[in-house]
Amino acid sequence: MNTLKPIFVREVARIDDPQFVSGQAAGHRARRLIDAPDAAFADPFVLMAEDWTSQGAFAFHPHRGIETVTYVIEGAIEHRDNAGYEGVIRAGGVQWMTAGRGIQHEETPPAGTMAHTLQLWVNLPAAEKMAVPRYQNLEPSALPVRNEDGVEVRVFSGAYGDMVSTTLNHHPVTMLEVRVENDGAFRHSLSATDNAFVYVLEGAVEIGPAGDLLEASQLGWLTRSEEPGSSELTITARGTAGRFLLFAGQPLREPIAFGGPFVMNTQAEIQQAFADYRAGRF
Repeated sequence: MNTLKPIFVREVARIDDPQFVSGQAAGHRARRLIDAPDAAFADPFVLMAEDWTSQGAFAFHPHRGIETVTYVIEGAIEHRDNAGYEGVIRAGGVQWMTAGRGIQHEETPPAGTMAHTLQLWVNLPAAEKMAVPRYQNLEPSALPVRNEDGVEVRVFSGAYGDMVSTTLNHHPVTMLEVRVENDGAFRHSLSATDNAFVYVLEGAVEIGPAGDLLEASQLGWLTRSEEPGSSELTITARGTAGRFLLFAGQPLREPIAFGGPFVMNTQAEIQQAFADYRAGRF
């Protein structure tokens, strides 16, 4: 008798396409793709914003308890922080910053330019909330990439098949950038209990056996299982081509407390974060 569990097949569970909101500086537009009220649903992801920014929108500000993953869609972002890290992230590149126990940083496009970015906040496990801050500048030309049968996959974090990224994670997260031509099909195996979503950068794609449509600028949450095992994801292009980001990670299932730029496990820890910041201990 065959006792093997059937492989869980991923489909679209929910599509988010939020409206624009006013920004923090002149010329700043934003969309909140993942927000605090969805923290339990999005776990281990706690926030994701799409921003169109000029200089001044994100002057020096603090973080604690998270990692920020900033993907530049258009333009460039200059980064510097009080730990001595600095760099320039250009279109197609990613800044993976561990705020950990506390960091202050500035993110701004070069003078006279605009930048179009996505920034994802990844929650840190309680045991890693006070980790030493870390900065990783992920240049697309230096990352593992595979081209086969109308599909190009670039591995920013985690693994795709036998390609493994060297990006350091406190909590394992998969981040893939994928281009699919009209005759190609992206197929990926991941843990059935991973929480995963797709954000479409260009074109439109069809997901799963039902061919659920996800268009440019939409974020699609994928179905997942509560039972351990493997899952299969299939994505094809609707039309000539599609380009998208895939994120996946195991839920932490820990309490979450929000305090502006700080994400901790209790309100007492949030209050301590503000006290430490005001006392200059970041």
